[in-house]
Amino acid sequence: MKKIISTEKAPSAIGPYSQAVVAGNLLFTSGQIAIDPKNGELNMATLEIETNQVMNNMAAVLEEAGVTFNNVVKTSIFLKNMDDFNEVNEIYASFFNGDFPARETVQVAKLPKDVNVEISMIAQL
Repeated sequence: MKKIISTEKAPSAIGPYSQAVVAGNLLFTSGQIAIDPKNGELNMATLEIETNQVMNNMAAVLEEAGVTFNNVVKTSIFLKNMDDFNEVNEIYASFFNGDFPARETVQVAKLPKDVNVEISMIAQL
């Protein structure tokens, strides 16, 4: 059985998908971009602001499922430009306490709403 996770503290889905799904003892999140859930607008003034918004959105989804970044076992980071790797990586790392999850980071041709970064995660419940 699966359970759908949804919170108003993260942006609503912009397509036919859920913010996250629990299957067994795993939480699978959809990718988060820098939409501010308070107003539905993109928060992309700088790459730092954008990445923090993405991670804060992810934190809200994890919280709704009853977990934190400490439960994350796998992350996928999608970048519009690999030259942004170091800055995104530094901000991303600041949300974790020690043991980091497995991860891949890839450059892609285009992301939804033409953002610079999208992140998805898998966490253990």
